[in-house]
Amino acid sequence: MFKRRDRLSPWQTFRHMVWPKGGWVRAFEYVKHRLRRLPDTPEKIARGLGAGVFASFTPFFGLHFLIAWLAARLVRGNVPAALIGTFFGNPATYIPIAMTSIWTGHLILGSRPDRGLEYTLQHKIGGAFGDLWFNLIAIFSSEKTDWTHLLIFYDDVFYPFMIGCIIPGLIAATLVYYLSVGVIGAYQKSRRKRLRAKLKQLNAAGSASDRH
Repeated sequence: MFKRRDRLSPWQTFRHMVWPKGGWVRAFEYVKHRLRRLPDTPEKIARGLGAGVFASFTPFFGLHFLIAWLAARLVRGNVPAALIGTFFGNPATYIPIAMTSIWTGHLILGSRPDRGLEYTLQHKIGGAFGDLWFNLIAIFSSEKTDWTHLLIFYDDVFYPFMIGCIIPGLIAATLVYYLSVGVIGAYQKSRRKRLRAKLKQLNAAGSASDRH
């Protein structure tokens, strides 16, 4: 369902994640088309979508498909719909999702991020990557490893993100479920009606040709 005939290079894969071929409007139209073709009940498809949306709120980037699959199995939702639901997490929503989840996490934990969320996201993520790069070089040199910024990132960003994503993720997943189950049900009913009408028309044409 999701495989390509032509394999993309790592750079092409990254570029398409940031800006899909044909733009995000075309990408969303493709997702909508795939969603309409799923052979399952509206409830299972909607539960799968909700599972995928919840997965997109978690800070485990690169594992959203796996989390969506597990969540869909847990709620008995449609797995392909769950994978489609992870597209809720995209470059246009990553920052709002992260800021909401981190703020909620700090609220639950009773802590505060230093100098606001903007500083937390920009400087502490940069500091964590800086530590990883510096310590990688330190392995092959005389420098001493230093994990200070990475620990700060974990305490102030990752851990609150992991705790805080649960509530907004569940809220978003529930909203998506209730909004999509009716729309999917109406579309499937309309599609069945169109198919019956087309079949009836074909049968009528076949009967007419038999008489001649």
